[in-house]
Amino acid sequence: MNRYERRIHRLFRISVWIKGLFALTEVAGGIAAFFATHQFLLAVAARITQGELAEDPHDVIANALLQAAQRLSLGTQHFLAVYLLGHGLIKLWVIAGLLRERLWYYPVSLVVFGLFIAYQLDRYAGTHSPWLLVVTALDLVVIALTWHEYRYLKRQIPAKTG
Repeated sequence: MNRYERRIHRLFRISVWIKGLFALTEVAGGIAAFFATHQFLLAVAARITQGELAEDPHDVIANALLQAAQRLSLGTQHFLAVYLLGHGLIKLWVIAGLLRERLWYYPVSLVVFGLFIAYQLDRYAGTHSPWLLVVTALDLVVIALTWHEYRYLKRQIPAKTG
């Protein structure tokens, strides 16, 4: 493996590990969303925003967070829990295969990450959240690195068996 390939491989592994950490937080968030009561969520939102609202009672972000917690329905909370759990577990499954360098996981991961990007862009069309664009851009980088790694590993197979 030449120097360039080592750097790309290292960057690929780092990006996959970071994606794995985010997936673990999604799973934890999904579990928490299932079991958190509405009162608990309101208390957390109030605690997070109290300092900012004491400084500026018209703070847009703090008020939006507090209002979102107040309006959160049980159905929305359960959807969020299922979405976070499903999203996180699927990503963890794919990431485990990528880290073990199982060749068939690479095309599967490209499809899975591509579907997540399509969903994120659909959500962006409705919410215009810049965070969705940031997450999508990071996913595109991971897809590019995964594609590169897949092509590199496929080229190495004949060399290993021959």
